[in-house]
Amino acid sequence: MTDTPRPGMGDEELADDQLVNDSASTELASNRTALALVRTEAASDRTLMAVLRTSLSLISFGFTIFQFFNMLKKNQLADAVGDAAPRRFGITLIVLGLVLLCLGIYNHLKTVKTLRQRRNWLFRQGLLRHLAQFHISSITAIAVALFIVGLLAIGSILFRLGPY
Repeated sequence: MTDTPRPGMGDEELADDQLVNDSASTELASNRTALALVRTEAASDRTLMAVLRTSLSLISFGFTIFQFFNMLKKNQLADAVGDAAPRRFGITLIVLGLVLLCLGIYNHLKTVKTLRQRRNWLFRQGLLRHLAQFHISSITAIAVALFIVGLLAIGSILFRLGPY
């Protein structure tokens, strides 16, 4: 098969009552392939959710540890707890969470882009009924929002911003 558009179809999608390549077996294979691509994209979303949970844990532990030792130092152990140790440990955990989150977002976007390119190529070959629709998944938006929150947490620790 060549990498050329379907004759007479251009980038138009097939009508609902029209078979792909006028063949029932090709139509069934097309449906299975389209569903497999959807399942793979959903698996990529689930992987990003797992990365998101781990990043959230690292970021929240880092910020909580810093806050805990900061309050402990103010209230009870003014001389026993150094100022830099809790700050460095908290920032380290937050940075690890942000790096993990960046890698997860990057891998997710790369995977989704590859899947959409593959789907579009299959459509141009006449093997799929619909073009890939561009949409940003809600988990990607939440991952970006968590990244911003993590940056704010680092800013809070480094520059002593916020109520604490």
